[in-house]
Amino acid sequence: MADEESRLEAPKEFSRSWLRSERPVARLVARPVERFLALEAGSASLLMAAAVVALLWVNVAEGSYEDFWTTKLAIDLGPLEFEEDLRHLVNDLLMAVFFYVVALEVKREILFGSLRDPRSAAVPVAAAIGTMVGAALTYVAINLGGELNGWAIPIATDIAFALGVLGLAGRRAPPELRAFLLTLAIVDDLGTIAVIGLFYSSGISVAWLAAAAGLTLGVLLLRHLGVRLLVAYVALAGVMWLAVLESGLHPTIAGVVLGFLTPALAFHPRRQTGEVIGDQLTRITQSSDAEVSEATMLETSRLAREAVSPLARMEEALHPWSAYLILPVFALANAGVPVSAGELGDALTSPVGLGIVLGLVVGAPIGGVLLAWLTVRLGPARVPDGLDWPAIGAVAPLKGIGFTVAIFISVLAFDDPALQAEAKLAILVASLLAAVLGTVALRTAAGTDRPPTG
Repeated sequence: MADEESRLEAPKEFSRSWLRSERPVARLVARPVERFLALEAGSASLLMAAAVVALLWVNVAEGSYEDFWTTKLAIDLGPLEFEEDLRHLVNDLLMAVFFYVVALEVKREILFGSLRDPRSAAVPVAAAIGTMVGAALTYVAINLGGELNGWAIPIATDIAFALGVLGLAGRRAPPELRAFLLTLAIVDDLGTIAVIGLFYSSGISVAWLAAAAGLTLGVLLLRHLGVRLLVAYVALAGVMWLAVLESGLHPTIAGVVLGFLTPALAFHPRRQTGEVIGDQLTRITQSSDAEVSEATMLETSRLAREAVSPLARMEEALHPWSAYLILPVFALANAGVPVSAGELGDALTSPVGLGIVLGLVVGAPIGGVLLAWLTVRLGPARVPDGLDWPAIGAVAPLKGIGFTVAIFISVLAFDDPALQAEAKLAILVASLLAAVLGTVALRTAAGTDRPPTG
């Protein structure tokens, strides 16, 4: 992503869009909202607002809430029939786009970012694995002989919420802490994706799975032939999603596969492209408007665009949709659970609810810090520069903010609506507790002078 200092700005004499104008509403309302939404706290706030709306909606008019989200949508194309209700369409289709964006981020970090150097990434990677293992073991210990299928619910971290809390509560925390939490969450996402594919898919159809594999090869063939037409890949992606859905695997796996297949290298080298564009721009600036055709400008912009990797372009294009539309809609569709004193008590005292709450709030942070410490103590890894154990311990509770993906796994884990509701309520309580504990820990750590640890 381009940094703020390198971003081009149109001269003041150029006409501007309404959002960039000096009109009072644009200047005093729209642009401040835009700046807030650009922060992690903005997407986290929108996600929380959607969850609150869902809770209010279902508790004021439960019938209306369920009737809306169970509305059926059907497509009949001759031999191909497709029927899903709105909630499943959100969970199966929109979340496939979400996991596509997650896969893009994971691939970028593996190739160019915080996961590129194994030694520097070892501590947050160990912390991520430790949080998942600690959360799962806590749930299993409480549910031995019971509903073990929910063991994966507390392993998931909601990165939007976690980074939002860090941004609000950890203003004085070292900037390296954000990179640490982001790396931890990326590894967590990768592990969660693997868990969904391995443990929450059933009734595999070999024929449809073979079709999905063939479509994957089709995407690779288009890449090999140098096809750059986006619509061709979108069409293949749509058919591949349907094949994975019919195969018995969860269709979000299609998004993950396509994310990792997205090229991470640009079609043209940036420096040479810059030289070509520079020569072209020189000729443009020496000509009048009448002499410069729109085709020339389009070709110049195409060359500039193709010097940016498809991975970066797709992440830039889809991340706002994922953060500000898909996740809030998912929360609106799935976070609506009836809340009463009795139901809240059941969620906090039943084995399923207690396993989720303790897994997220206790097992995950303890497991993460313990495995990270053992990795440094027994191996070649070292604490990342700018951090120390108090800082890592302070950010560890944020791992307990499960929310979006935890709710998603609860829907996959349980067929019983009562268990789903119990699990969702436990997730909401645990996420709130984890956010409060993380806020207190971050503010306490930020107010303490700590010597750097190498």
